[in-house]
Amino acid sequence: MKNLFPAAATLLAALSLAACDTKTATTGEARTAPSAEAAAALKTPEAAPTSGAAAVATDEANAAPAPDPGTIPAAKVNDAAAIYARPQVPILCYHQIRDWTGRDSRSAKDYIVPVAAFKAQVKMLADSGYHTILPDQLYAYLTTGAKLPSKPIMLTFDDTDLDQFTIARPELDKYGYKAVYFVMTVSLGRPHYMTKDMVKQLSDQGNLIGSHTWDHHNVKKYQGQDWVTQIDKPTKTLEEITGKKIKYFAYPFGLWNPQAFPELKQRGFAAAFSLAEKRDQQDPLFTIRRIIASGYWSPRTLHNSIVQSF
Repeated sequence: MKNLFPAAATLLAALSLAACDTKTATTGEARTAPSAEAAAALKTPEAAPTSGAAAVATDEANAAPAPDPGTIPAAKVNDAAAIYARPQVPILCYHQIRDWTGRDSRSAKDYIVPVAAFKAQVKMLADSGYHTILPDQLYAYLTTGAKLPSKPIMLTFDDTDLDQFTIARPELDKYGYKAVYFVMTVSLGRPHYMTKDMVKQLSDQGNLIGSHTWDHHNVKKYQGQDWVTQIDKPTKTLEEITGKKIKYFAYPFGLWNPQAFPELKQRGFAAAFSLAEKRDQQDPLFTIRRIIASGYWSPRTLHNSIVQSF
């Protein structure tokens, strides 16, 4: 793994604790989300590849699905050392996609990406030839060496914010891109958050829905009933919404401990995603790294961060 360049290293270390934090200061009062806008967004957007990215969109649409992790024979799954040794695939983590307001703190702006900046970042990815992949593809690559498309990247969204559906989703659709949405179920249907119907639509349209707990409590502090409240019940809710098994998990704040791995495995999770800190060498599938796409980053800075961080 390459060393993070200094500016990104400092930022990513700070964001590991700041991202996905309590939403009152950065989510609720400062945003507007008219119900008419939300209703309009439920319509399937037109696919309109732009910026010379039509080939990328076509490749994305024609990509072959990866095998379900449960269908891969245990004898073909590599050991932890081999998985850890494989080159990492770039994975971006987004939270809010909206314009900054006067109520947003300087640190909050790191993980609130203005609309124009988000569109420019996605355009850069498409123009650079990146192809989005989903967790099943990543799992097959890590565990068996399965082939990935050229310049693979994974786009993930945490916390169920409405703007991920109304703004990010239509923009990704222009390029045929798919993404992973890690849903915090306590927020479903609340103002400024997605509804169950929106989550189902994302799933039906080929995106992946993952678990992000019930109300974003730190996994390192779980005891007893916490696993039922934060993991079991939200997982069941998401499976009822999507009609699909929920196989992937993202740690709130990116924080994990080895004691969480067997708990997640016995609940049927195939892998779990953290943030920028180092992976666990004994269980790299449950500490897959992501970097937070900062609201301050230009497309060039984001590109440099991808190259230097993975």
